[in-house]
Amino acid sequence: MIKIMDMLHKKLEHLKEYLYDLGSVAVAFSSGVDSTFLLYVAHQVLGKRAIAVTAQSCSFPKRELDEAKAFCDSHGITHFICQSEELDIEGFRQNPKNRCYLCKHELFEKIWEIAKQNGISAVAEGSNMDDNGDYRPGLIAVKELGIKSPLRDAELTKAEIRELSKELGLPTWNKQSFACLSSRFVYGETISEEKLSMVDRAEQLLLDLGFHQVRVRIHGMIARIEIEKSEMGRFLDPETAEQIARRFHEIGFLYVTLDLDGYQMGSMNKALKL
Repeated sequence: MIKIMDMLHKKLEHLKEYLYDLGSVAVAFSSGVDSTFLLYVAHQVLGKRAIAVTAQSCSFPKRELDEAKAFCDSHGITHFICQSEELDIEGFRQNPKNRCYLCKHELFEKIWEIAKQNGISAVAEGSNMDDNGDYRPGLIAVKELGIKSPLRDAELTKAEIRELSKELGLPTWNKQSFACLSSRFVYGETISEEKLSMVDRAEQLLLDLGFHQVRVRIHGMIARIEIEKSEMGRFLDPETAEQIARRFHEIGFLYVTLDLDGYQMGSMNKALKL
């Protein structure tokens, strides 16, 4: 265990050196595990020369925005909120395979604008080594726009970021993974404000019931629920299952299903391999 922590501390030092060399940085901050860790370390290293920028849109739940605001307030970090409505991007609503590219390209252009207006020399995002193995068109936009990926440069994985976050006392060390609500739609299915709201309300219900890692994937009027396999027993308790089904119907879903494969990061990308 000591050797493992020594390795993690070396990666952390690499990350700090990388950030120090940037001189100043605007961190794309979603209040998730990765971006919170990155912002915290950047603030440690650069102080006021590290700022946070959070995008506000209908695919970003209010709870996440509130957490982003609270974190920056508690640590004295300069925080900008920019309006980045993905549904206004041409072609985005049709949910093409490069949806994430369209979104990230538009978002990072806006963050660059804020950075330049405030004399900040670099923009950074929080992807980690685990993101290298999945379909991530957003990383193309990262490369095209010269966005820095400090966590990948330090070769940090999600598990390592959680471990270091715990050591640093960050409240996000065991926070559930999150991706924008648009990722819940099967490719080619139209994304609308109404259905984004349905997904948001449905996932909030599951979180309020105490389920830790949740996804509500939407297929037409079908809700396909993903939770950790360890929590399926509680989910299938007749009273709990009845409550979930009833509330999902009230939200607007015609059918409510549980995916027996459990929670899977990027499960919609399976369709791209067919």
